[in-house]
Amino acid sequence: MKLNVALKAVIAVVCGVSLLSCNKSNNYKNTSRATGWDINSDEGGFQYNTDYKEQEAAPGLVFVEGGTYTMGRVQDDPMHDWNNTPTQQHVQSFYMDETEVTNKMYLEYLDWLRRVFPPSEENYKNIYNGALPDTLVWRNRLGYNETMVTNYLRHPAYAEYPVVGVSWIQAVEFSKWRTDRVNEYRLEEEGYIKEGAHITDVNASSTFNTETYIHTPSKAYGGNTEISQGGDEAQDRLNETNEAGDPVKKVYPGRESGLIYPEYRLPTEAEWEYAALGLTGIRSYNIYRGRKKYPWDGQYTRNGDVKKMGDQLANFKQGDGDYGGIAGWSDDGADITAEVKSYEPNDFGLYDMAGNVAEWVADVYRPIVDDEFNDFNYYRGNVYTKHAITEDGTVKVVGTEDIVYDTLSNGKLVARNLPGEIAQVPVTEEDTYMRTNFTESDQRDFRDGDKSSSRYYQPFQEVDDPSKRMYNSPTYDNFTYSDSSANATLEERGYDKEKRTTLISDEVRVYKGGSWRDRAYWLDPAQRRYFPQDMATDYIGFRNAMSRVGSKSLDKNKTARSN
Repeated sequence: MKLNVALKAVIAVVCGVSLLSCNKSNNYKNTSRATGWDINSDEGGFQYNTDYKEQEAAPGLVFVEGGTYTMGRVQDDPMHDWNNTPTQQHVQSFYMDETEVTNKMYLEYLDWLRRVFPPSEENYKNIYNGALPDTLVWRNRLGYNETMVTNYLRHPAYAEYPVVGVSWIQAVEFSKWRTDRVNEYRLEEEGYIKEGAHITDVNASSTFNTETYIHTPSKAYGGNTEISQGGDEAQDRLNETNEAGDPVKKVYPGRESGLIYPEYRLPTEAEWEYAALGLTGIRSYNIYRGRKKYPWDGQYTRNGDVKKMGDQLANFKQGDGDYGGIAGWSDDGADITAEVKSYEPNDFGLYDMAGNVAEWVADVYRPIVDDEFNDFNYYRGNVYTKHAITEDGTVKVVGTEDIVYDTLSNGKLVARNLPGEIAQVPVTEEDTYMRTNFTESDQRDFRDGDKSSSRYYQPFQEVDDPSKRMYNSPTYDNFTYSDSSANATLEERGYDKEKRTTLISDEVRVYKGGSWRDRAYWLDPAQRRYFPQDMATDYIGFRNAMSRVGSKSLDKNKTARSN
């Protein structure tokens, strides 16, 4: 009997060791599942980050686990806009700024532009000027707000207040700059780029751009390899060569390294609304128990906790002539904007998703969310481009003499690309030939504004006449210059004096959420409004988002309900 027990134990151990060794030999961590070759071999060959765990949250961001939800109206529509009909949508997991972009954050951007592209130099003056917020948005013909005009952006008293006076275009440019600065600093910390280069070695001819570094790293920093290969790790890799004298490991880490963050960007409308609702707070197992009118639980805007009973849960206009209550007993603690994090976050850990300032999102505005065509990561605004290629077959990197300036509808000049960036051109019919998922570059008016969605959809019908356009909005000429000092005069720009029927066009963008100027109705995350993408107000700000790569969840274990 004892012999049988011992024999069974030996057999069990042998089987366990065999299974363990089989699993270990077939995990393909450092060998190719396709060829059996070694990965990251000392002799060279295919290099890959096989120790990658998961995406880290980039500076300023918090994780928002994606899922399905009802996008759109969950209450009555007294305004009768009929532009937020409920639709079932699904968004992938992503990251989002825990607060709105503050004045201090934006001033860091302006400081960088001023140092790298001095406005005192004629060729660069409109790079800096084009990024400046419009501080005149505070003016009111029957109000005294000059203190805000001169102080709100730069005075340290407002350092942690949300930046306003920023157009959608400026918000997008800030997002691009932020992407490059975060990735530059990370590569510097990891020892690939020369230490301190982000401060001491940048100028108009020597800047870091993420896409340039990935696609043509030898042209980063204007082709100065002493900077782009100046880190300790890069130098070690240069010295570690095979018999042929080639570096065994990549000197320039690409996306496969896992070091480079995805881009900072404006959130899509679907992402913003999902994040604002914070539905995890009403989840029980695999369903939502009820619905939410605001980013917090309940149907009211006032705090129900004993210690803060009656205080407002957001910064908004409470009535005619009432922006913050009475002296000594302010309901929301603010009369204009408030310092970020002045109110409790929602269940995703996001602050001020209702009130304070409304926020730009990425989408082009249309009254209808076309869920019949797409219900996954919904977004209207795609304009597909590709890298411009030079005559010698390499990508075209914008130089200091290649800057192109566009004139906006309000006459302001903005740089289309900054030196160091890869020039972009629209995809062509040749690129989309026989494709089934898209056929042209500009998809902003797809199924809602293009010829096929208008009354004149027949092939023989023409829509050249502006009055035949589905959205007969005002039009403006886009003047383009390679000279920073040039600009169209007011007489040249003129005004569109034709009879128009709408302000909706491909150049208006959605903004979400209520602001310090709005009544409680607009605090509902489902409400949506629009504004020209090149204009600004004293009540619209923005925050950034970043896509999540890899797994959907941080915690793979399911829980009965959110804590």
